[in-house]
Amino acid sequence: MKKKRHSIKDIAAKLNTSVTTVSFVLNGKAKEMKISEELTNKVLAYAKKINYKPNQLAQGLRTGKSNIIVFMVEDISNYFFAKIARIIEDIAYKKGYKVIFCSNENDDERSRDLIRLFKERQIDGYIIIPSPGIQKDIEELMNENIPVILFDRYFPNFDSHYVIIDNRDAAYNATLHLIKNKFRNIGFITINTGQIQMLDRLKGYNEAIQKYELVENILEIPYTAVSMSHARDIIRDYIMHNEIDAVFFATNYLTQSGLEAIKENFPHLLNELGIITFDDHELFKIYSPSISAISQPRYAIAQNLMEIMLKLLKESKLSDEYNNVVLKSHLYSRESTKSRKSGFYS
Repeated sequence: MKKKRHSIKDIAAKLNTSVTTVSFVLNGKAKEMKISEELTNKVLAYAKKINYKPNQLAQGLRTGKSNIIVFMVEDISNYFFAKIARIIEDIAYKKGYKVIFCSNENDDERSRDLIRLFKERQIDGYIIIPSPGIQKDIEELMNENIPVILFDRYFPNFDSHYVIIDNRDAAYNATLHLIKNKFRNIGFITINTGQIQMLDRLKGYNEAIQKYELVENILEIPYTAVSMSHARDIIRDYIMHNEIDAVFFATNYLTQSGLEAIKENFPHLLNELGIITFDDHELFKIYSPSISAISQPRYAIAQNLMEIMLKLLKESKLSDEYNNVVLKSHLYSRESTKSRKSGFYS
């Protein structure tokens, strides 16, 4: 049988006192409210005896403050997002906050449902990777004086707090790395989406290709087709019908699909193609050959997000000055992009 969760009402009924009195005692306001020491001790002793635990969400409804932050991302199981979430959880916990993690699957209706749910529960603040059509929903939260920070991407021409990396610069340098290592037919595999971070990665690739007067070779996979098996088949066909000597994957999950496609269908290319990925993963270091990767500064991202959030949570009224943090990434050069013996550039 499921154990009953004790409430403040249960304590008040047992001790024949008011719910308000019990609430004051449990919130450390007994002296301030001139509650006798005898009654205070009775309440505390009984609460300990029954192992009373406050319902934090219900407490938030009463006080308007829950000490809970939402971290909403595209997919919380994604390696990059999960690592950031773990760092945020640690920082938040030390400051007396708990974090609720959730995935919006880049779906507007799901994002709105989650936001509605959390608003009803008086969540204190939101760190959100926004799906494409929720700018108005974000704006409504901000108009209600609720702290919101966008992460990984933002809405152009919309004032908000955000923490991102310089995606254009990272993709430009990664493409340049391939070019300088004598690759000339560089394919770029990305998602067909209007997300600002993905557009910036494409822009960085294009700028490097154009600078060296090479030919662009871009595969845009529909967002609805990014499941492992479907993406793998699309990448297989792309490699089969395009004469490329290197490939730049715009996300680590595309890299995973791509490596599987290559290993299953063109195993000899694992040591011939130049391969580079956006978003590093621990497995890329031990893969054979090890995979060159752009590594986003996870700790710096999480630290900046929480510094801004904790500051906003202290403000009684949010100002119109916004924190926009743009961080640099790091390129790890590994075996998959080693300089070839011959090529267009020497």
